[in-house]
Amino acid sequence: MTPETAAAIHAAAFANGRPWTASEIADLIASPNTYLTAQNAAGFALWRAVAGEAELLTIAVSPDRQGHGIGPVLMQDWMQAARALADTAFLEVAHDNVRACALYARCGFVEVARRTGYYARPQGRADALVLRAPLRATPS
Repeated sequence: MTPETAAAIHAAAFANGRPWTASEIADLIASPNTYLTAQNAAGFALWRAVAGEAELLTIAVSPDRQGHGIGPVLMQDWMQAARALADTAFLEVAHDNVRACALYARCGFVEVARRTGYYARPQGRADALVLRAPLRATPS
């Protein structure tokens, strides 16, 4: 997937926010330890892995493909790839993004911190939830 295609998907998926530009996505992809996992032209996950930790930077599914199982597949794909590089995965999500929060919970993510008022909203601000999930089983 090209940065231009990823940026178009991101812009459509985050129409009420500030989408990432093709240049920003290209710069991230070019940086060390950063990866793009794509599901055809339907969506992508951009993530990085450093020092045993993987971080989901953004995930986006084209609005016309939302509700068709693309998000769970992308989550499974990036987390599977990250297992070779990291023990733990992290991500941030706005607490009012109910669909994303439900997806992340199904993928094993739990809240470990909260950033109060992190995201700007037309009606105020939304908290950012910092979520964590194990990527590898820990020995008993």
